[in-house]
Amino acid sequence: MAILIFLCGAVNIHAQEQGSKADILFFEYAYQDAITEYLKEQQRSPLTLKQQQNLAQAYLKVGNYAKASEAYLQVFKKDSTMTNHQFNNMLQAMTRASGKERVKAFLDTRKHTLPKELIENADFNLVLLEKQDAEKQGYNVFHANGNSNQADFSPTFYKDRLLFTTARALESKPIYGPSGESFLDIWVARIGPDGNLANPNPFFGIPEAKYHEATPYYSKELDKIFYISSNTERGKLKFSQSGKNSLAITMASDDKTSNYLLKDLNISFYYPFYDADSGKLYFAANFDDSFGGTDIYFVYTNNGLIMSAPINLGPRINTPGNEIAPYIYDGSLFYSSDIFYGLGGMDIYKSDIQQDGSFSIPVNLGTGINTEVDDFGLVIRSRESGGVLGYFASNRQGGNGNDDLYGFTADRKPGLKTFSLRGSVLNIADNDEVPGAQVRVLDGEGNVLTELSSDNDGAFRFEIPWQEQLTIQATKEKYSVFSATYDAAELENIQGIGYNMGIVALDDILERSDDQTLFKLRKFYFSSGRTSLTPEITTELDKIVDAMTRFPEIKFSIAVHTDSRGGRTTNKRLSQARADAIKAYLLQKGIDRASIVSATGYGEEQLVNQCKDGVFCLEMLHKQNERYLFVIENYEEL
Repeated sequence: MAILIFLCGAVNIHAQEQGSKADILFFEYAYQDAITEYLKEQQRSPLTLKQQQNLAQAYLKVGNYAKASEAYLQVFKKDSTMTNHQFNNMLQAMTRASGKERVKAFLDTRKHTLPKELIENADFNLVLLEKQDAEKQGYNVFHANGNSNQADFSPTFYKDRLLFTTARALESKPIYGPSGESFLDIWVARIGPDGNLANPNPFFGIPEAKYHEATPYYSKELDKIFYISSNTERGKLKFSQSGKNSLAITMASDDKTSNYLLKDLNISFYYPFYDADSGKLYFAANFDDSFGGTDIYFVYTNNGLIMSAPINLGPRINTPGNEIAPYIYDGSLFYSSDIFYGLGGMDIYKSDIQQDGSFSIPVNLGTGINTEVDDFGLVIRSRESGGVLGYFASNRQGGNGNDDLYGFTADRKPGLKTFSLRGSVLNIADNDEVPGAQVRVLDGEGNVLTELSSDNDGAFRFEIPWQEQLTIQATKEKYSVFSATYDAAELENIQGIGYNMGIVALDDILERSDDQTLFKLRKFYFSSGRTSLTPEITTELDKIVDAMTRFPEIKFSIAVHTDSRGGRTTNKRLSQARADAIKAYLLQKGIDRASIVSATGYGEEQLVNQCKDGVFCLEMLHKQNERYLFVIENYEEL
């Protein structure tokens, strides 16, 4: 793939002077010859760890995945500091040589050492690609007119035309050593009514240069073109102290004036994209803090002028692989990655941008757009006739011999629509987080779609293919069940924001007293000689109703006691009438009749102090005997 040679080609000009013959061949991208030389050198003396890594990568580059997997695993056993990018290469080789199941098993043994986002992304996409039906993707992909025998890639819309990058030979540009082709240039083509391209020719809307000019993006809001160019000074390539010529991001206006926006002689920048809605300038770069190879970053701008330091998009987007070519359309970030859980090589992914600015799990666009080789640099826009029109580059079979431009049409934005939700499980009693709660998601027919546990902070996150109806539940042993059902419109509203589920610990609503387990209530009293329920009483009874909705499996008895004042028979009858009134209220409020084991009035039979007939007692002591108990009969079973 020309873009990777191009990206990796901005290396130290002294690299070829160092190391063995095999090393020199490797840095010249002569991978098959490098393999031959490494094997010869290995017979004379052991290869260094770096040379073993080079050999493994060379096997990967020539498509000998079995040998690459074997070589990488040997390095992995010896090298506890294998870089993230090498780790990705190892898993790529393992996937192609042994299949996804071996990779899944390998990841399962190392989940505790890898970023959780990487594991989630891998699990989601490995399952997704197994289930995808290529015939249902809905992409009409066509090989665009005007491709050359050299590399043509990085399309972008320019008014009613299309800009793209090419390596086709030009008299104005010398040959670029690493690729063996011309230094890259930007061309323009007309977009026909059917989306195909016509009349490709050099683009003269930016200042001419002898060296790289590539990966353009046109902002109609600013009427400016962002692109990358070689670092030069007085018309000559400029190198860092280590001999590196990197690539800068340049902005040009229609008057053919330009200026560097992002420039560092030790860092290369690629694939600028300007988002007018946020004022962010996105790009790919190989900073030291990357998660693998090249990562995607953004900077804040003021009409394109840089106003902040670069900010990494984080581990949801950036991986141990290379990420390039960011492009935002209709609330989704499209980009390309060679991460191991794709179809092979570079694949194009889509991640939805949530309301809080976070990203959903990236979704592989699947067969049709992606293949087992390199597919990258997608751009897309709406069509007046309906649906969408897009372009990307690929080195798939059937092209002109290198990276070619492809177009596609579709009825809708590419990529599986998903539903994502993140939040916390909380204890309603104290608003504390509940770790280890079981979170389940069910479809409209009650089938479990996913099940997970909240982490140590009570937090959870999941993402699943879109459903028109979902039920979301949370519970834990000795806790209540949270359950809520949402239709499609409601799901749109709750995703992408913090979503909390409140559950109640059983022991927070119960208490122990006199060797009994009771509902925890404030003390209440009936009016003297009365059986009617006051607001004070119903407020407490409603707590039982709420508890029973959360724990419908509870069985309880109602026990009503009076003090000793009045006749014994009268008190017995009064307490039973009060027990019946309480039961009637609870049944009216929806409590299942089978949940109430009994409702018994005991009168003055079970006094808790010495205030019996004929004994003078203070009012407060008589009140101790008037009590209303709701006894849990099956606590041990709950």
